[in-house]
Amino acid sequence: MKTRFRFEKLEVWQEARKLNGSISHLVRRFPRREMFALSSQIRRASVSVSSNIAEGAGRNSDRDFAHFLELAYGSLMEVASLLHLALDEGYICEPELDALLNDVERLAKRIVSLNRSLAVQTSKTAFPPRGPDS
Repeated sequence: MKTRFRFEKLEVWQEARKLNGSISHLVRRFPRREMFALSSQIRRASVSVSSNIAEGAGRNSDRDFAHFLELAYGSLMEVASLLHLALDEGYICEPELDALLNDVERLAKRIVSLNRSLAVQTSKTAFPPRGPDS
């Protein structure tokens, strides 16, 4: 497939796109009553990850790109939270959650790494907050 845009070349965007495909496939199994609730919310959050990466890549400055990477990271954390809620509701099982959260964690690390490589100071001085095992 021919790449036309800068974001298409970014592995982090490609990974976000794959995650979105996994989420889209997953929510098709959710009960119909969730179509406009949890299903919709998790799909929108997932789409937001790759969309923000693409939008940031299209900006003219690293500062703007970093800002959109922060937005993508926030949407990714929303996806993780919503996956936990899907487990709580019995829509997915523990092994499915673990596999998806592994994908989320890997993508989160890549977003953070790309953001740090831009070497710009953004509104968040410690993006993301470092935990005890960082």
